[in-house]
Amino acid sequence: MTPLPNSPLAGKHIVLGVTGSIAAYKACELTRLSIKAGAEVRVVMTKSACEFVGPLTFQTLSRYPVESDLFDRRGSWRPEHISLADWCDLFVIAPCTANVIAKMAHGLADDLLSSLALACRKPKLIAPAMNVGMLENPATESNIALLRSRGIRVMETDSGELACATEGKGRMPEPAVVFAAMEEMML
Repeated sequence: MTPLPNSPLAGKHIVLGVTGSIAAYKACELTRLSIKAGAEVRVVMTKSACEFVGPLTFQTLSRYPVESDLFDRRGSWRPEHISLADWCDLFVIAPCTANVIAKMAHGLADDLLSSLALACRKPKLIAPAMNVGMLENPATESNIALLRSRGIRVMETDSGELACATEGKGRMPEPAVVFAAMEEMML
């Protein structure tokens, strides 16, 4: 794959979290764009994300095994949520569900991705994806505001037809838009 010229992601380590949303397929293209820019990408999937896109897809695109189990003991002596938190330069969750946004806002860490989010001290970018009712729920709005107040970049969702056959806000931004935000964060 021919690298993109002069990308600020070249040589960077990216953890890409993928959550249980129909938009998980967009994370495949985001992985491809990041690799093409010269970044190393480690994908962490929630169990729900694995219902939408198979880990083998991300393993093939990223050239690394996909992580999803908090208690996987095949790696190094260091807990994976600590080693990946230290390894990365940028932590991205795309798509990010209302559930994971709530976990991050309230410091819950009951799976690998939420544990990594809590342990990671590097810049974070979230691309939400959910039903418009979930997005506009006061709890979700409050959680997003709280994450932003803590310095986490939460992208605005796109509007259009949603997976639930309704129209409105809640669509994950297109991979190229998320990728541009990632590059901007590494300038």
